[in-house]
Amino acid sequence: MTDQQVVDQAPHQLFIDGEWVDAENGATFEVRDPATGRVLCEVADGSPADGMRALEAAVAAQPEMAASTPRQRSDWLMAAYDLLHERIDDLALLMTLEMGKPLAEAKGEITYASEFLRHFAGEALRISGDYQVAPAGGARFLITRQPVGPSLLITPWNFPMAMGTRKIAPAIAAGCTSVIKPAHQTPLSMLAFVDILREVGVPVGAVNAVTAMDAGGVMEPMIRSGLARKLSFTGSTKVGKILLEQCADKVLRTSMELGGNAPFIVFDDADLDAAVEGAILAKMRNMGEACTAANRIYVHESVIEEFGDRLARKMGEMRVGPGTEEGVQVGPLIDEAAQEKVVSLVDDAVSRGASVLTGGSAPDGDGYFYLPTVLAGVPTDARMATEEIFGPVAPLTPFSTEEEALTKANDTEFGLVSYVYTTNLDRALRMAEGLESGMVGLNQGVVSNPAAPFGGVKESGLGREGGSIGIEEFLEVKYVGIALP
Repeated sequence: MTDQQVVDQAPHQLFIDGEWVDAENGATFEVRDPATGRVLCEVADGSPADGMRALEAAVAAQPEMAASTPRQRSDWLMAAYDLLHERIDDLALLMTLEMGKPLAEAKGEITYASEFLRHFAGEALRISGDYQVAPAGGARFLITRQPVGPSLLITPWNFPMAMGTRKIAPAIAAGCTSVIKPAHQTPLSMLAFVDILREVGVPVGAVNAVTAMDAGGVMEPMIRSGLARKLSFTGSTKVGKILLEQCADKVLRTSMELGGNAPFIVFDDADLDAAVEGAILAKMRNMGEACTAANRIYVHESVIEEFGDRLARKMGEMRVGPGTEEGVQVGPLIDEAAQEKVVSLVDDAVSRGASVLTGGSAPDGDGYFYLPTVLAGVPTDARMATEEIFGPVAPLTPFSTEEEALTKANDTEFGLVSYVYTTNLDRALRMAEGLESGMVGLNQGVVSNPAAPFGGVKESGLGREGGSIGIEEFLEVKYVGIALP
């Protein structure tokens, strides 16, 4: 199919109570291709009333969903898994058109997204409880796990399919209904996935989707209504804090995957070839638009020059262009605001003494591109030392001792992921234990895996997604005391 045919076949409406419907007031918003700036299509712009209708549908469907068997829920997820792979080419093209990432990366994300379905299809069959004798012997304790209930799911634009399946899959596996609100920049991928769930027979009302430009205006009434029992959010720490305040009103269960400021530490005994490759993975995945992206790269002073040269050479060779073009490795940033932020951060670092080893500018022409950039000697007072870059910029800062590296790495309010490259086992373990982050990559530049718990500490969030822990976020523990004289 052509680009436009792929866009046209994707749903553009709200999905409420098993039906595709227009927004209550008929409003729409534009979805644009960040590589060209052209309008791809218009999508329904949901109102607060639309959001409440979706939540009411989820509430009405909750008893049926909770009564479904683990095998039914597992089968729905596996059927969706199969369809994702069957339609991977069209789904990847749709993602590239609305988000910008190269087609190869988009296909990789579809595969990654599908693994959450397969993983939680298994977890649905393993929801367990406990039975024990009371310490005094006069009773028995029966421990069960039941669905939390109707859940609100909010996903970001940078991984428009995977961030949705990472939330919807455990919700379905646990027997929870949901309302999902994808980011307005990239709604098409998630709408296409919701249609797949409809196709495989997930009960009417069990999954609903509302797209909206005014995310806060649509979500707040749902949060404060008391009808929902759970909120799962992936996005900025600033927005996460607002949502936590709103959730406190009705004491909603929350999962928060928030901002990051990942340190990437290269010691003098590291395998530099592996460290450079790991840095490219940790920095350039998704054009650097990832909360797990290496944001501060600390390199031992004895190897920083060689490391910088190697990294600059490889990043400088990466091909930049529209993600639909063959051989492109770096697509556009999501929008003009994102491009302007990267320009501002690089200009700030250079003005404070950093030197440009490669890149350092936005190319001429259409789209929101920025050249892969390596900066040497980035001072600790540069803005990018404390702000998420969310772009293809690798800032290098030297260190001299292990203690200094650990102190610098932990000097942030965030704590999502850290990366360490060293061949010294003792040092690796000391760093892994000492780093204040929810995840650590030891000699690897990618930590995300559906079978592992993903999440951070400090202001990077609450709770975990993925792994055997992920389904616990959608389950409540119930204790039944049984008298047995």
